[in-house]
Amino acid sequence: MIIKDKEKLQENQEKEYQESLKKDDYKALVKKLKISSDEARKNTLKLEDTLDELKNCQNCHNLFECRNRVKGYVYFPEVKESHLTFSFVPCKYQKQAFKLAESKKTNQSILANARIKDIKITKNRTQVIKWIKEYYDKYNPYNTTKGLYLHGNFGTGKTFLLACLLNELKYKFGISIEIIYFSQLLRQLKEDLNSVGEEIYYLENVDILLLDDIGAEKVTEWGRDEILGTILQTRMNNSMPTFFTSNLTITELEKHLSLTKDSEDLVKAQRIVERIKFLTDDIEILGNNYREEKLNKSSD
Repeated sequence: MIIKDKEKLQENQEKEYQESLKKDDYKALVKKLKISSDEARKNTLKLEDTLDELKNCQNCHNLFECRNRVKGYVYFPEVKESHLTFSFVPCKYQKQAFKLAESKKTNQSILANARIKDIKITKNRTQVIKWIKEYYDKYNPYNTTKGLYLHGNFGTGKTFLLACLLNELKYKFGISIEIIYFSQLLRQLKEDLNSVGEEIYYLENVDILLLDDIGAEKVTEWGRDEILGTILQTRMNNSMPTFFTSNLTITELEKHLSLTKDSEDLVKAQRIVERIKFLTDDIEILGNNYREEKLNKSSD
């Protein structure tokens, strides 16, 4: 019985192998792996799975489009001592996601430990550094103080500069601060709608809030009106210090917020912007991309 089953298995493998040999991509993969016909025959179905997943990858543009069995991975063969072993190998988009996550982790650590003494003084930062010093010197947790809408080109250190200030205030006065990447906030809330009320309440009431990179998000009525609008209205009513960083001027931000996928609503965008203007001073910072410079140095 066992012999017959083995013969049947070998017969099926041979049939599958001969069918696959008619395909150019299968023959090319076997040739690339430099494996014997017998090894290819025994693993034909697995090799076909690999080819199917590679075809999926050819037409894929991001992780959300992934059609493979394990999202972001390809079932891929490796030759070890003339035999094939298969494992799930991350695709280029998954590798990018890993790299981005590691970069964010490093950046979060840098921001969490940033202090005013770490600020590099340059000509283009003179105005904002002066503002930060005056804010720090005059800050009183019991008085109303405007935050800052700090905008400028990418990589000029906007978030780092404000993190230095907020950390100093936290350590000196024991206040609560929150630095949150606005696009990420919206994604998290969308994935867990049950947490929306609790998260909004926290962001409405934290002593000092920094909404980082506002204007980089995909605008929806829900994100603009229900999330951002609600948070800003409460903080405005309660005179809670609120900070923003953006690559957009306040005028450009208004235009950005007016456009959703299905409509244009300048009035609602203006309401948001008026709240931001009420809550902040407006300073522009332009200059070199420090992130790019660090990346270039690290790769030298």
